[in-house]
Amino acid sequence: MALESQPDLEVVGEAGDGAQAVAMTRALRPDVVLMDVRMPVLDGIEATRHITSAGLPARVLVLTTFNLDEYVYTALRAGASGFLLKNVPPADLFTAIRAVAAGDAVVAPSVTRRLLDAFAHHLPTGSPRPDPLTPREREVLVELARGHSNVEIARRLGVGPGTVKTHVARILAKLHLRDRVHVVIHAYESGLIRPGDG
Repeated sequence: MALESQPDLEVVGEAGDGAQAVAMTRALRPDVVLMDVRMPVLDGIEATRHITSAGLPARVLVLTTFNLDEYVYTALRAGASGFLLKNVPPADLFTAIRAVAAGDAVVAPSVTRRLLDAFAHHLPTGSPRPDPLTPREREVLVELARGHSNVEIARRLGVGPGTVKTHVARILAKLHLRDRVHVVIHAYESGLIRPGDG
């Protein structure tokens, strides 16, 4: 009811379990899927993984009870574009859905950083992936992972905000990442950032 009160938001379907959510996403092709973590048949994490790995255009927002719920990191690894608390005020929910629909992540970089610091022990250890980035793009990636905005990165690196925006777009394209949240995850997994790095 709250979502349908917004003229620019339309609820196209509701699923009772994770498997149904995946099937409905395939059939209805929504812009955003608001996914609960705990659902019957197929949990929200696996449903998210199915949706994002199938190359569907829908972006997934995962609902969680606690700010640092153990499921949140797993959800981000599964391809979610961020997470919301279940008690999020309606206005914030509307803003988050619009942001994700526009291609942004709803998890602020600083919150993502704390999240990854808390769950860094879940990060895999293995051979690093080949790095296609230029030295400057790698610098920008590290600054993103430290939780800095484009304006802050521009100031720290002595370039214009437009240049930083271009670098961010190239990083996303080269690394096949969806948004800034996944840039941070990549930085941790590749060893460019460790918990506590400033």
